[in-house]
Amino acid sequence: QVQLVESGGGLVQPGGSLRLSCAASGFSFSGAYMTWVRQGPGKGLEWVSSINGGGGVTSYADSVKGRFTISRDNAKNTLVLQMNNLKPEDTAVYYCGPGWGRVESRGQGTQVTVSE
Repeated sequence: QVQLVESGGGLVQPGGSLRLSCAASGFSFSGAYMTWVRQGPGKGLEWVSSINGGGGVTSYADSVKGRFTISRDNAKNTLVLQMNNLKPEDTAVYYCGPGWGRVESRGQGTQVTVSE
């Protein structure tokens, strides 16, 4: 079955950086669109970024464009989200999953907190 394990979250000051990883198994990772979504405190799921199977096509929410970079390593079945210049409004639980613009399934998530 599909298994997704997100990691790399933590507490960071505004302007800082974090690198999230998503280890995927149970499906054809290299052929799958992959997406990051997040859920801030008291909010619904928000789409963050998507990438195609080959890694050559990416898309970002306006709120993260220019600060976040999505990438993938198909040899390692791993999805990555590099987050720079973090802002307090980026505070959320981040999830990964297969799909474009949404996730068809997701793992337990990793908490990102941006605060002084």
